[in-house]
Amino acid sequence: MRSNYQIIIEYDGTDYNGWQYQKNGSSIQNEIEKALKKVLKKKIRIIGSGRTDAGVHAVGQSANFYCDKIENMKKFLNSLNFFLIKKNISISSLKKKKLNFHSRFDAKKRTYKYTIVNRRNLLVLDKNRAWLVKKKLNIHNMKKAIKLFAGTHNFNAFRSSSCGAKSPVRTIEKSSLTKKGDKIIMIFSSKSFLQHQVRSMVGCLKVIGEGKWHINNLKILLKSRKRSHCAPPAPPSGLYLYKVTY
Repeated sequence: MRSNYQIIIEYDGTDYNGWQYQKNGSSIQNEIEKALKKVLKKKIRIIGSGRTDAGVHAVGQSANFYCDKIENMKKFLNSLNFFLIKKNISISSLKKKKLNFHSRFDAKKRTYKYTIVNRRNLLVLDKNRAWLVKKKLNIHNMKKAIKLFAGTHNFNAFRSSSCGAKSPVRTIEKSSLTKKGDKIIMIFSSKSFLQHQVRSMVGCLKVIGEGKWHINNLKILLKSRKRSHCAPPAPPSGLYLYKVTY
């Protein structure tokens, strides 16, 4: 009997060209599909909640796939992770869902986390997993600036030139910044994001923290809607797809 299953995926995206299946180059989707084929002995296509770019990580990426009923889900999950462990991919959860469940279209909210490490010495444990910014950042100014992203805005200035979204208007439900030791954590939640939007927002916050921009520069950028006025996007290494809410 045909069944629909949801998986929650954690991965280190450092050595991948992103989530999306690609003929030339490694992708998270491709590696999971290869592992599923080994376990189920047939080709399976998985549907992700959304794409993550090259070098971006995930704690809670969501995907679903269809197959015959899995009799022993615990054994199945262990077998799947056995084939993925050397790929820096882990399936943390497997749940049977209704046949009409769609990991992308049914998502109500996506939450991304971005990590900056603000110190002079090089990263060791957080190498490729955070953005090292050596110049001391003004957290007070960054906290004031991040609030400007909350609500519904035209984010055309913050998306990549290759972004295929029909509308640049997005609603940011949560936009927060906290500092713990030398780590600065930024959280952004929305139903959907434009390509490179989060990294572009973080890039602007960084130049505000450095004192190169005033908060008014960000206000002007939002109104201008011009990508050419935006600060360079933050590197993908500090970005995590944290959670997908249904």
